[in-house]
Amino acid sequence: MKSIFENTQIAFASKSDAELKKSFVLFKLISSPVLTKVGSAFIQFLIKVGLPINFLVRKTMFDHFCVGTNLEETEITVKKLRANEMDSCLNFSIEGINSEVGFDATLNEILRTMDASSPDAGTPFAVFKPTGYGATALFEKVSAKLPLSTEENKAWGRVKERFHTSCKKAVQRNLKLLIDAEESWIQPALDLLLEEMMATYNQKEVVVYATLQLYLSERLPYLKTLIEKSKKEGYQIGVKLVRGAYIEKETARALDRKLSNPVCPSKEATDQNFDNGLQLLLENLDQAAVFVGSHNELSTLKAMEQMKQNGIASNHPRVCFAHLFGMSDNISYNLSDHGYNVVKYLPYGPVKKVIPYLIRRAEENSSIASQTSREMELLRSEIKRRKQVQK
Repeated sequence: MKSIFENTQIAFASKSDAELKKSFVLFKLISSPVLTKVGSAFIQFLIKVGLPINFLVRKTMFDHFCVGTNLEETEITVKKLRANEMDSCLNFSIEGINSEVGFDATLNEILRTMDASSPDAGTPFAVFKPTGYGATALFEKVSAKLPLSTEENKAWGRVKERFHTSCKKAVQRNLKLLIDAEESWIQPALDLLLEEMMATYNQKEVVVYATLQLYLSERLPYLKTLIEKSKKEGYQIGVKLVRGAYIEKETARALDRKLSNPVCPSKEATDQNFDNGLQLLLENLDQAAVFVGSHNELSTLKAMEQMKQNGIASNHPRVCFAHLFGMSDNISYNLSDHGYNVVKYLPYGPVKKVIPYLIRRAEENSSIASQTSREMELLRSEIKRRKQVQK
């Protein structure tokens, strides 16, 4: 029996023949780890020597994984997704900031994103990356419970204020605010901040969502503790469940520093963690809202089955499936077609400034061969189907 995710006619209904072929070529290129590594190094070299690269990047990676260089350019994609019964989350995708001026500029852009978002317009979610609001070294020091200098205390106070400002804006705009996860060695400081935000802003309904990376073995026990703690203290929790984005980095750091590896011992263990975490949240929907962030078809089918077994309607307001723009359209569009709540992450930003994000997308796709080959298989199938229809 074929799964619903095999329906390429629904998955790619919004793509022209030319767009399908262009997407296929792009995934073919990034399916090679060697080509991806060389290409990424070449782009970084061009940036370093000051050569113009906007046109090259925009016509390849950028147009596939991003929806515009500014907020105004995102509107076309938002409306297209809305027409297909899907919501959007505008994602200002600049990374690698490391100055107070930069942190304030990022906050201002996130606030602009929130002002441009609303549930009625199909943009009920907002998102930010914590290290866009404060230095990685500062998060690491707070996580390690090391004493802070006077200046560091002031800087940490400004980080907290940026978090509160964002949460207040979310309440004002009637939005849900997703806060990304970070590497394990700076996550403890972020956990404390997120619990403070949820305790403050999730009193009556879920506004703030934490992101839990389930490739980390301790995240499932943490989720259980968080549910119990929120029940005792009288607030609700929002949780975005993902497998995670830093597996290789985490493993390499643990090996280099002779530390215990925080990553689950196998992919199967990670998958089990993910399934168990989702089941736990589905059993506590009176206390929690869940954002299912997975590009894995099997996990998504299991999630649908878990909802069915728990008697949860496909369009339950506290369960939402999410995917990155440019990936897993077969899951997104077919889930929406079957009545599930679906959100697409829509990255945007100046071409040069989103290059770190684009390189990360390429590297993640090349390292997960099954994901890239699956995208190519589906695109090839739809191209073939259209040719047969046109005969």
